[in-house]
Amino acid sequence: MIEPNTIYFVGSGPGDPELITLKAKKLLENADIIVYSGSLLNPRLLEYAKKDAILHDAALIDRNKIYEILRDSTRQGKLAIRFHDGDPALFSTIREQIDKLILDEINCKVIPGITAILGAASSLNLELTLPGITQTLIITRAELRTPVPEREKISNLARHGATMAFYLSIHLIRNIVDELIKGGVYHNSTPVAVVYRATWEDEKIIVGTLGDIVEKVKDAKITKTAIIIIGDVIKPSNYEFSKVYDPQFTHGYRKGDNIK
Repeated sequence: MIEPNTIYFVGSGPGDPELITLKAKKLLENADIIVYSGSLLNPRLLEYAKKDAILHDAALIDRNKIYEILRDSTRQGKLAIRFHDGDPALFSTIREQIDKLILDEINCKVIPGITAILGAASSLNLELTLPGITQTLIITRAELRTPVPEREKISNLARHGATMAFYLSIHLIRNIVDELIKGGVYHNSTPVAVVYRATWEDEKIIVGTLGDIVEKVKDAKITKTAIIIIGDVIKPSNYEFSKVYDPQFTHGYRKGDNIK
């Protein structure tokens, strides 16, 4: 049910128009005002919008203007949505908008979407957390104009040896490789995958190692809209089978074969 006096922050999914959730599609179909992420969102998704919906490309306006459009539209009794690429919980700037709108006594609700790392993993048939390899996924971005805390420097995160995923950082891939190796756990032969526009019609996948991925990305002329994934889960040479589905493993739903 769509609630009055409520602004919805809606995740569109990774790009494939069929990977939008049913709830997100329903909101998009009913929205009077749509502020969308024009620089990253697949424009085919906007085909779900009703014909008289007013569209605003967030790439062309600043945070104050976005806030004013959402606030004013809602006060006029219209359904306004902030339509994000991927999932609104990651690298989306929703916090600064929601906090301000709540001060105006406007309700806010977030509708999750499939984030790009999951779209990329599906394109690669990856299990990002693999028994015997790693049970941890680190999602981050490289530092340039947008700083990161000192404790989250790439070389520090790399010391965990976990699966790592970088958003919004493909243009800094040489720096990323240098920092990962500096961490002392990853090395030149560590597998790397780069997925350009995961799940889009023109998706590109490049698989290599830390030793050759920079040149491969350069040759492919990929400079934006790509996810970088690092870790042995990409090409695991030795992993463990799941305990849960082991015939002899007993848990709350099933007794192992060795239990009489």
